[in-house]
This record gives sequence, C-alpha cells and structure tokens, in this order.
Amino acid sequence: MKYCVLITDGAAGLPLPERGGKTSLELARTPNFDAMALSGLVGLSHNVPPGMDPDSAVACMSIFGYDPKIYYTGRSPIEAKSLGIDFVQGDILFRCNLVTIRDGKMVSHSAGSISTEEGHQLVASLDEKLGNSRVRFYPGVSYRNILKLKGASDTALAVCTPPHDIPGRPVAEFLPRGKGSDLLRELMKRSEVVLEEHPVNKKRIARGELPATSIWLFWGSGRLSALPSFKELYGLKAAVTTGVDLLHGLGKMAGMPTLEIPGVTDGSDNNYAGQAQGALKALGDYDIVIIHIEAPDR
Repeated sequence: MKYCVLITDGAAGLPLPERGGKTSLELARTPNFDAMALSGLVGLSHNVPPGMDPDSAVACMSIFGYDPKIYYTGRSPIEAKSLGIDFVQGDILFRCNLVTIRDGKMVSHSAGSISTEEGHQLVASLDEKLGNSRVRFYPGVSYRNILKLKGASDTALAVCTPPHDIPGRPVAEFLPRGKGSDLLRELMKRSEVVLEEHPVNKKRIARGELPATSIWLFWGSGRLSALPSFKELYGLKAAVTTGVDLLHGLGKMAGMPTLEIPGVTDGSDNNYAGQAQGALKALGDYDIVIIHIEAPDR
C-alpha cells in the first residue's frame, strides 16, 4: 500500500464569536473532504502531547511519526536546519519575523505577507547594520527569518510571545521579558530605525501595502535533536512537499527529501493542484508522501 498524508496546517483556526462560535473549517463548504470522509475511515488523533505548545512544529513532528516529548527541542533550530545555517553548541537561534506595528499595536505578524524577495532585501540590511561577530540575521521564506546569537545563552531563557498570538493588541506587554531579554528588546528596537526608511518599505507604502516596521523575536532555542531516519524507524521510503522552512527542516532531519514541484509556496498563490499531482506521481518512488499546505483557507 502507498499513501499520501495531507496536512492542512491551521485550517480550522479558532472559533469565531461573530459566526456563532464556529471555526472557519466548520463554516467552509468542503465537498472533497466530505467525499473522502464518506469513502474512508474517520477518527481523531492527538498530535500535541499534554503540556506542550499547540504549535505546528510539535503537531507536525507527531504526524511525521516522531514523539515530540523525546525529540522536540524548539522550532528555530529546525528552520535553521532547513536553511543550511551552521550552528554549534552555545549558539542560540530565534525566529525573526518581519512584522507591522502601528500605534503600538500588532497590525500584522507577517508584514502584510511580505514577499520572499522583499524579505531577503530587508534582512540583508538588518544584517549589514545590526550584525556583527555575535549577531547574524538569515533570510527565510516571506516574513520568516532566523537570528543567530553567539555568547548569549541566557537569551534562550527569555519569555517571548509569538506575534501571531497578539493580533490587534498593544505589543508593550508582550515584548521579551525576564532573564536574557535585554538584548532581544534592543535588537527589536534598533531594527525599527533600519526598516523605517528602507526602499522596500517605501515602495510597499506607495502601493498601499503594509510595511515591515520591526522584527519580532521568539521561539529561542540552541539544541537540535538527531532523529533516526524514517526509513530506519518504519522500513518505508517517505518524501514531503511543502512551501515552508519548518516542514522542509523536519524532512531533512527525518531523511525525507522535499519534492521539487513548481509553484509550491507558503501562501494563497500556492499551486494546489500541481502539489497534489506531483505528490501522487512521486508515489511511484516512495511509499508515503506528506503533502503540507500552509494556506488551506484559500
């Protein structure tokens, strides 16, 4: 038997009070899901162990067949693995979002879903202006980037809040706090000056798009577990198709290649049909293909 595993990441979302407490998935018209349910087996799985953050990294590691209680050490090192960033013991890695803050409130955790090309230009400027032998910025996909710190192990102890958890809320009470937070807050503040007059942001404003006004640091960690390969664990060959660094990194850790399928992205411009067709074609070479969709609500 050969299988495709479809991960519709974040499809349900939180219940919407203005829509009778229903989630987006409950409100959506889902004829294909309905057909799959009628012709298959339906059940529930608990992908986030009790006490762990209900995060895509934790849940997807479970779906990949690895117990997060054993192997999960943080999201940033997984994304760094995907990007080929070298790090050694003592280095601390942070997710570094480009965000839009206006009037002290979190307007967008993704700087208006900024493009990867624009994000790379902004991160290059951040690394040029703020980077040094201890501080390095690395570009990722769209708004998702990585900060690597050397000689600052205490920053991993800082209490940080993901920006997507505070939409429309004042950011002051959610800035990094506690031990190790001073450097993080300093870099976030200094980034505002670098980004304010950047040509990329000026062009975005002229087009009526949200500018990236600051970086936001969270998910700090300095360890990466070594996973046994999926083939070693289960005796099966697996591959993954995804548009995000996290799943690409998990695939690398598990010995799963990422399929090269044209048009696969992390947004609503994703080539959904092409991704599905490419995955089905790959079943000629693999026992399992994991299809990860980052924008299933489109």
